[in-house]
Order: sequence, then structure tokens, then C-alpha cells
Amino acid sequence: MNRAEPLPLRFQIGARTLAAVERHLVRVPLSLGQVLDGEAPTLPPLSARAHGYLVTSLPAVQLEAVMAAAPGMIAQVRQRYTRHYADLGIGFDAYQAALSGNTRSGLKRKTRRVMEVSGGLLDVRRFRTPEEMQRFHDIARGISRRTYQERLLGGGLPDDTAFLHSLHALAAADSVRAWLLSIAGEPAAYLYCPVAGGIVRYDHVGHDPAFNDLSPGAVLMLEAMRDLYAEPGLTQFDFTEGDGQHKRSFATHGVACLDLLLLRPSLANRATMVALDVFDRSAAWGKRAVARLGLEALAKRVRR
Repeated sequence: MNRAEPLPLRFQIGARTLAAVERHLVRVPLSLGQVLDGEAPTLPPLSARAHGYLVTSLPAVQLEAVMAAAPGMIAQVRQRYTRHYADLGIGFDAYQAALSGNTRSGLKRKTRRVMEVSGGLLDVRRFRTPEEMQRFHDIARGISRRTYQERLLGGGLPDDTAFLHSLHALAAADSVRAWLLSIAGEPAAYLYCPVAGGIVRYDHVGHDPAFNDLSPGAVLMLEAMRDLYAEPGLTQFDFTEGDGQHKRSFATHGVACLDLLLLRPSLANRATMVALDVFDRSAAWGKRAVARLGLEALAKRVRR
């Protein structure tokens, strides 16, 4: 039986969480392989203390089937997005051709600019073995500490014992790839990707905000994709849950997905669902109003 864990249901605007309600939920995260195989997931039994399920990356076409498998539970779609991925079997030339013209020209310009600042060099280092991965982690942590993802969201490259153990175990099994980009001799961006069953997963990424104007993350991403297309046996690059311009730019395919919250029909759970729905609708209305007034830049600064 999958164990329920305390998970916060966030009342969130952008990166800022205004409040949260904790519920004990059984997480049912779908891998890219499960998303692509076309079969609806099976929900595990709930323990007596569990409030319900959180199903993530559920293909939208499977929504009705999953809800039918949980009769009596109350449901809410928390977010909708495209699960982006890149087909690693088409070759790098075909991959580049699949990118939009604007993306290709932008990447050429950004790469050229990084090389100009670095004295004509594109300084990308690759990491794969346990010894290499330790060096990668030491340097990448220095970048991660300066990112807003770590400072505001706690979403930087982990440095706890469990992650380091996983990093070394994956490297020993040749199941992880990592890259670092330096600009003018200074570490600027990192990318960390586990590999399982031929699928490369976009796990941890970050760049030093001092290099924002040079788009180091995009430059590094292209070089990582170049390496992966040259490696036999890989099938897809999984950009994981959630949407974003970076993912849309580098993906070749996508599946319409959603995150589904299923709760037992208690009074407290019903009240939570109503509160979340009202908040989300209000936030969506506010976002539309901000867009109409042309205040997106100001709203972004306030959220951060």
C-alpha cells in the first residue's frame, strides 16, 4: 500500500505562497513512460488516515476514467499543462530542424555572445562517473545558492545526505548525466539529469543571476542535447511536470496533462476544495486584469 504523506495544498500566486492547508495524500506521479503508454493509472488503496490522492501528469484524456475509479470522492483539477519531451531518436540535425526558426536563431545569437565574453571559447564540462559527479556537485552547489529558486522556493540543487547517496549510486550505475557552463572562467549554469530506461529526466537546473543577460541556461541546454543525441540507446528527454517557455522551446512533442486532487467527501475536505477553487478563480481574474492594464513586469517583481 502506498503511504500517505502530509502535503501542503497551496494558495499560491506565482512563486509566492500566501497560505497552505495540509492534507495526508497518496501521491500518484506518472512517469513519461506511463503518460505515453495510454493506460489510466491504478489508484492504490487508501489507509484510514489518508485524506485522498494527488495524481500528477495525468493525461487529460484519462480524467474521466480515473474519476470513475474513485467513486464518491470529490475531485478538483489543480493545474493543466503540457508534459513536454524531446524525441532523442531523430538525430541532432532533425532535432534542430524541429525547433522554431526564432528558437534556432536566438540560440545561435546567445551562444555567439557567450563565446565572445569567454574569449572565443564555449566552456562546457561533462560529468558522468562518481568522481566526476562529486566535482560537479561541489561547483553546481555554488551556483545554486545564488538562484532565486533556492533562496525563495527551496528548489535548488540538494546537498542533503540522501541526494548525495543517490547521486553516487546513479553515477556508479552509469545512470546520470550532468553539465556545467562557465563564462569567462566563472561557473554560470548547471544541468543534472538522471537516466532510466533510455529516458533522460530534466531534474535540476540553475544559473547564476549575474549572467542573466547571456541566457546561460539556454546555451547549456543546447549543448546537453547535442551530447545526448550523439549517445546511442536514449529514447526521450523528459521535461517533467509543468509548463514553461524554456520547455516549450526545446521540446519536440507534448501531451496535454493535469494534476488531479481527489479527496474523501468530509466536511473539512469539501470546505478546502471550495476555498481553493475560489482562490484560484480570483487569482486567474487578477492575472487577466493585470494583463489588460499592462502591469505584468510590476506584478512579477511583487511576486518575487
